[in-house]
Amino acid sequence: MSHQADPSSAPNAENRPIESVTVYCASSPYIHEDYFAVATTLGRLLGETSRRLVYGGGSLGLMGAVSKSCRAAGGHVTGVITENLRNAELLDLDNQENIVVPTMRERKQILEAKGDAFVIMPGGLGTLEEFFEILVGRLLGEHAKPVIMLDPPDPAHPESHSFFTPLRMMIDHMIDNGFAKREAWNLATICETPEAVIERLNSANHAGMPSLNSDLIPSTPIPEQS
Repeated sequence: MSHQADPSSAPNAENRPIESVTVYCASSPYIHEDYFAVATTLGRLLGETSRRLVYGGGSLGLMGAVSKSCRAAGGHVTGVITENLRNAELLDLDNQENIVVPTMRERKQILEAKGDAFVIMPGGLGTLEEFFEILVGRLLGEHAKPVIMLDPPDPAHPESHSFFTPLRMMIDHMIDNGFAKREAWNLATICETPEAVIERLNSANHAGMPSLNSDLIPSTPIPEQS
């Protein structure tokens, strides 16, 4: 089961398939093996479908898993990393392309520019920051690319919780209390498996011209019900 983005809120798209996918995910190697399995499957599927992977450049954690499996499946991988993280996150020299930049701002700009779509996997503070920047950028009309959250089961509570369950509950709480609009959250698609992510990418097209939908801004008045 997946939460699908509302296609009526997206600008008209060009009839070209998604070829390049930017993936945001954890660099930490100290996480449950189930998350590594999800990242490995996603990377393999990206490679098997001849898509280019763009990611944070490291060889550790989920970043390393998704990049290694994509390359092994024949995919092209571009890593983007900062000078001060190339050692901390162990820049993967086996990537077909690596881009090293001075600042995190430049890193994020390149990650955004090179992707036709964005996939957010389990990660830490940096991943969350990147997710919200991409989602808000879509909300403000700074881009019109698909935003996909890959939300696998929480290994500690696989039958009742996914990794992003607490975050999704917090967003629902914000919406219920008037701090955000439901339609803005619907700009993202939530998928529970890598296979569902690929299905979403297969059905998506290159984004058209981005535009601001002021109805999604929290301060825009809500029309009165007649």
